[in-house]
Amino acid sequence: MKKLYTGYIESFSGLSREIWYISLISLINRAGTMIIPFLSLYLTKSLNFSKDDAGWILAFFGIGSAIGGWLGGKLTDIFGFYKVMVFSLFITGFSFIGLQYITSFWGLCFAILFIMSIADSFRPAIYVSIKAYSTPENQTRAIGLIRLAINAGMAIGPTAAGLIIVSQGYNLLFWIDGITCITAIILFKLLVNEPKKKIETATDILIAKAKNVIYSDTTYWIFIAICFFMGMTFFQLIVTMPLYYEEIFGMNEFQIGLFWIINVGLIILLEMPFLNYLEKRFIPVTKLILMASILMSLGFYLLYQNFWFGILVIHMILLTVGEMLGFPYTNRFALNRAKEGYEGSYMALYAIAFSISHIFSSKIGLSIVGNYGYQINWLITGTYGLTAVILSYWLISRMKRNL
Repeated sequence: MKKLYTGYIESFSGLSREIWYISLISLINRAGTMIIPFLSLYLTKSLNFSKDDAGWILAFFGIGSAIGGWLGGKLTDIFGFYKVMVFSLFITGFSFIGLQYITSFWGLCFAILFIMSIADSFRPAIYVSIKAYSTPENQTRAIGLIRLAINAGMAIGPTAAGLIIVSQGYNLLFWIDGITCITAIILFKLLVNEPKKKIETATDILIAKAKNVIYSDTTYWIFIAICFFMGMTFFQLIVTMPLYYEEIFGMNEFQIGLFWIINVGLIILLEMPFLNYLEKRFIPVTKLILMASILMSLGFYLLYQNFWFGILVIHMILLTVGEMLGFPYTNRFALNRAKEGYEGSYMALYAIAFSISHIFSSKIGLSIVGNYGYQINWLITGTYGLTAVILSYWLISRMKRNL
């Protein structure tokens, strides 16, 4: 027992003060982001939209996320990650508060498009901040710590949100979302100093080459395709699964929030020691990405049968382990592949891959469920994961040849 405890503590050692502060801020912000896991239920149950209309609104969520990823990458390269993070969270906070007063279809489409364009400009910036405040040796664990904080917030947020929805309705969640965004960024400004900008010395030719290399990097585009299909698989967990829990297994919002504890509990307890263990084994990042794709694909194929509650637990465990492998190591691959001075653009493309997958995952998933049922959707979702597996083998082959 003492050895397990010592190993757990060791997995947190050597991380910078700034990474710890960013993790604290991520915890506060994510704990307050209560409406996102229940957005599909809010649209269909509270505002009485059809699944098809809800799918279109959530598609605008993804479009805004893609715009935010691109915008955040460009702004990060120009102004630095620090200013982008402050701007993004501050504006997002007030936007979430205002969202509760919009109930029309097109109003919600464009409001969510705007909010996500601002909110997700935060993502490339925080990815670059990890590189700025960590060393290559502890970069994966730095990512893991921030993910742990986010998931700890997810343990608090959805569970509390489910209880609030049952007792008070949805509107209070928008106030909490907005206020926690603003609180988080005030703390960030007070606790984390902006790093001094590194002076780059490069010829115009080298600069132009660095700008264009991302577009001709076939290996990176294969990796981006893997991230897209991984996202197509994973996002069903937050788009169609809450509806599945309610309609097929009769769970209410509070019970759904409790069920998420399986996901976040495993991540809080196991992810950091797991990443620490893997770092010592020097397993290629590409092989870990392959394993993540396999687990996510298998998790959804198993859902094809829907008569046993226990399959939901097995599904959640497989998705969670896949998440623990997939997201830290895809993040690390993207950071390591990024050219010096253009990390924002590389990480923007990484963020956009997941944003675009959210667009298609939301719209296609809800449309399939509405027209053909959940079981067909799980087969198709598992096939997204299988596509990521095939592409992962291709990525491994190219990396072995140093392409």
